[in-house]
Amino acid sequence: MRRRRLRIALLALPALVGTVLMATAPAGADPAKSAAAGGPGRSSLEGQESVRLVRIQLTGADMLDKVVAAGFDLEHGLRRVPAGIEGEAVVTAGQVAELRAMGVTILGNGESFAWSDEADGGLQTLGARAVQPVNHEETVRVVRADWFTTKGQGFLYVEARTTEGQQSDPVVTMQLENDSGRGTPFGFARTMSRFVDSGQYMFHRNLFKLDARPKQIRVTSSTGGVTTGFVSNWLEEAPPPLTANPGYKSDFVDGYRHPQQLYRRAEEIARQYPDIAEIVYLPNRTNGYQRKAQATIGGTGQEAVVVSSAAWGHEGGNDITVEFVDRPGANLPLGVEVVGKAVRVLLGKDASGGLASTAAQVAAALETGSQGLIDRAHPYRTNAGTGIVAPTAGPVALTDFLDQKRAGAPEGEVPRGPATIPVLRIGKHRDGKKPGVLIQAQDHAREWVPATTTLETAERLVHNYRSDRETKKIVNDTDIFLILSNNPDGANYSFYNFASQRRNMTNHCPDENADPARRDAWGVDLNRNYRVGSGHDGYAGGSTDCVSNTYQGPEELSEPESKNIIWLVEKYSNIKFMMSVHSNGGQLFWQPGAYIADGRITTPRPPLGDEAFYWQSAARILSQVKAHRETVVTPENVGGSSDVLYSSAGNVREDLYHTYGIYAFGWEVGGSIYNPATGTWQGGSFQPPWVGDPALVSGHAETMEYANGIMEMFRIAAEWGRDKQDPTSRLLPGGGKYYGPVDVRFETNEPATIYYTTDGSRPTLNSPRYEATEFREPGQVFHVTETTTFRWFSVDAAGNIENNYDPTKNERRDKYRTATIRIVKR
Repeated sequence: MRRRRLRIALLALPALVGTVLMATAPAGADPAKSAAAGGPGRSSLEGQESVRLVRIQLTGADMLDKVVAAGFDLEHGLRRVPAGIEGEAVVTAGQVAELRAMGVTILGNGESFAWSDEADGGLQTLGARAVQPVNHEETVRVVRADWFTTKGQGFLYVEARTTEGQQSDPVVTMQLENDSGRGTPFGFARTMSRFVDSGQYMFHRNLFKLDARPKQIRVTSSTGGVTTGFVSNWLEEAPPPLTANPGYKSDFVDGYRHPQQLYRRAEEIARQYPDIAEIVYLPNRTNGYQRKAQATIGGTGQEAVVVSSAAWGHEGGNDITVEFVDRPGANLPLGVEVVGKAVRVLLGKDASGGLASTAAQVAAALETGSQGLIDRAHPYRTNAGTGIVAPTAGPVALTDFLDQKRAGAPEGEVPRGPATIPVLRIGKHRDGKKPGVLIQAQDHAREWVPATTTLETAERLVHNYRSDRETKKIVNDTDIFLILSNNPDGANYSFYNFASQRRNMTNHCPDENADPARRDAWGVDLNRNYRVGSGHDGYAGGSTDCVSNTYQGPEELSEPESKNIIWLVEKYSNIKFMMSVHSNGGQLFWQPGAYIADGRITTPRPPLGDEAFYWQSAARILSQVKAHRETVVTPENVGGSSDVLYSSAGNVREDLYHTYGIYAFGWEVGGSIYNPATGTWQGGSFQPPWVGDPALVSGHAETMEYANGIMEMFRIAAEWGRDKQDPTSRLLPGGGKYYGPVDVRFETNEPATIYYTTDGSRPTLNSPRYEATEFREPGQVFHVTETTTFRWFSVDAAGNIENNYDPTKNERRDKYRTATIRIVKR
């Protein structure tokens, strides 16, 4: 019998609209802005205050949008807390006052939200009664209850939801109790924290330490609902990682790598292992590690003029000088003379011999009279340029400011100009017949660990191919595409100029933001530049401000780096899995990744089967991370990224999933690590010290443990490609005679999407899909009050259809499943 396989196509989303979010400064690196090029005659930037990290609390997503739109650089490690959102801002002392004026709370030491480990008595302190609902409608549901251990300590994480959670007057509270194992009573009552995002109730939740694993929990609402639930294990039963195999080779990367080193090593691997590796060069060259040479002449007032060269700095712009010259006499016209690369502006004078040229006039004269050396001159920022320009003390040299090396930057010259990004392709059979896996690192320049993690993964694949059976199966059964750095221009800028650089180096700014003092704020956030759920369509999380760290670009796919990803997945249509690797939040997420803030309308959620496959894959991947040194990514940090993190309009994952049907993950490596010595969770940074306490934050440890996780993703893809087994499903409690209304639900033997009908028609791919009760919850329950016949079929993550049923053809009835619920009266 032929086996029917079907990959369900997902259509691109219709256009909609939005704005928002974050940025950073790396810990362990000098956060101060790069100094202007010094030396006699060099133009200098206005004095800049040193910047520092401060902990902040925002009331919610709306305030987050406003703060980012105002140009503030927010730390990537944002997290939801009951009172809103906490994070870190990179600010000057003056900006602290601005934040306070916007209503942002500046947190002192120890003021950040922390889960309480102590039971507080729960609702008993409010005098509430727990009353079990008398009808089938559940007013309280347990979303998840997870037990995990790390560094010898046990933790319980619980999410619960009440149908009355949106109520705000009074706010509905929830109480959580747990037993201490099978047959023990409920106790340890504590009040759960209520979470709201963009004005919408999400759930109540808690995370706390426990010494004994509970069997069950009980959740009670202040409005009377009560329910119980069983506790599941989270990351507790992982098989050994590949690194435990005898003779397995790992730990190849011994420090951070800039893009040139990453690309050279990728090309070396392809030359050394031609039987299993090759290089695919992406067609769209980047805009380049290059800048126009500039100077701001005359301060920052109405008399200031910003000058930019026509040529890139390294191609001659840095050789240009500009001088404003005072001449004796009266009634002299404004003029420009050019000798070689020296531009002299002959300032105009009035009838009394006074200087008479305004900044606006001088700027216009430079653009028309500099013989093509200057292609952009304008007053400073929003100035009208009405001030009278003063002569300079001598020629002012223009510079692209790329000749300065940040303290601690690696040795060596940085190649100027556009870069071609290589993709390291690894697989024994690179003919498009094996499932492809795309790993994309360093969209965000300052995130150095994702690049070393991806390189470590490549090294493990090629070094263990001949000696390790599991690695051989991965390389034989998958087609792997590794982009070690998708943002080489920005990454070089982060290494050599400004450690906190997030975006690429493309400057789309108009005159008001084009002066060199803004140079650390130029560029496009590549992970806001895609087409589905974008800021251009009204979704929150991408900014229209060209100096925002989430600047989405002037249009969708405006940047060569994002165009390249689309080119790659369209050329190699066998790519079915993708991981966009970031740092340092400690999250693993997928769709939905964005929402329209007004009403919190998300992009379409994956079908329940895909959602279950994501969760199943996440547990496997994160179990391998934990196996290295017991780092646990907690369940609160896993799921749809707009649910566990924030809205990120125009992200790559959304585009690849909804447009091409690719299982697209986003990964924030790093994050919090439990420190048993202090009993607290300690956070990471974008550029943690490479070595340090092996139990805490270090670039080396993060590289090794997250490489474990990527290797597990390859195994998942290989198994997916070999999966030819149809799923099975059933309706519970099943067809038959019932003397009164009955609640029924579907169950599958593996992650699978169910399509069903109840109107007598045959089920097709256009039939209703079995949905979750609510996001992060299992499948819905049907309350059947009259005789109903269900017809359905299931499709697993690999596209196998139950019982070889073809929903596109009018096949025999027995190919789909059917069950009749007969409601009879006694």
